[in-house]
Amino acid sequence: MNTIRRAILLAAAGTLCAAAGAQAQQPYPSRPIKWIVPYLAGTAPDTTVRITGDALSKILGQPVVVENRGGVAGNLGAQLAAKAPADGYTWVYSGSPMATNMRMYRNPGFDVMKDFVHVGGITQSDSVIVVNPDSGIANVTQLVERLRANPGKLAYASGGVGTPSHLGAELLLSATKTQALHVPYKGASESTNAVAGKQVDFALALVGPALPHIQGGKLKPLAVLSPKRNARLDQVPTLAEAGVPGVEVVSFGGLAVPKGTPAPIVKKVQEALAQALAMPDVRSKLEASGATVQASSSEEFSRSLKAEIGLTEKLMRAASIEAQ
Repeated sequence: MNTIRRAILLAAAGTLCAAAGAQAQQPYPSRPIKWIVPYLAGTAPDTTVRITGDALSKILGQPVVVENRGGVAGNLGAQLAAKAPADGYTWVYSGSPMATNMRMYRNPGFDVMKDFVHVGGITQSDSVIVVNPDSGIANVTQLVERLRANPGKLAYASGGVGTPSHLGAELLLSATKTQALHVPYKGASESTNAVAGKQVDFALALVGPALPHIQGGKLKPLAVLSPKRNARLDQVPTLAEAGVPGVEVVSFGGLAVPKGTPAPIVKKVQEALAQALAMPDVRSKLEASGATVQASSSEEFSRSLKAEIGLTEKLMRAASIEAQ
């Protein structure tokens, strides 16, 4: 009896091992992929990921499921991604805010350069100064004049501490020697809604989330904080053109996977991402959302993130911002 039982157990074990081996040898991907967006739905990163993810799901032959995990200026979603299995089935939208948080927070809960493999860049987004059309402020000069006449009394919204909208606004205040009250929100959509709803006086919003409000007449754009004018807002001057040079803030983002993800899987995702960003319909959708397609390589994207950490240190010193 024992001999028969042992034979049955050995046969069962062999079957399980064979099944496990067959599963391990399945080509990647063989099941749905989760793409974590560390920000709220409706934000510029969320829009970028949904457009790109739809194309990637068709290329890879598996669903790419977007999971919004906003909180703590993107730190919560990044922490979850950093701790996920390194098997290629968890991605994260990585970008300049994750790099910025390396200095904005004393303990962000992850290391953007050590905990991830950065597959490649996707887009770059410009910031735009917006006010409510009923504010009576028609240009940057008038905004600065009002700030100087009411030191510390005007309020500005941002998408959170350490976001481009926060740092950009503080740089603007520093450059113009003015003061204003910072009111952080949970994301870019909420901050733009705050200006449209007259809860605050102005904001530095990403062009993507602000564009529908601008086109609908609910927000008035004053200037973009980029080296050149934004193609979607070509009538809006740069901040330098508006009389405040030296203040440029852009946000960029891409795709990353947890450190330790096998190189063949990383390569396959890289190839799929490059293919997706070369598609005319994908590019047009991304650009229609207010972004500029920036299909950088893994090495280029990693260098940009490292440079962003250094830039954040300079911006924090210039604006006298302390780490949280």
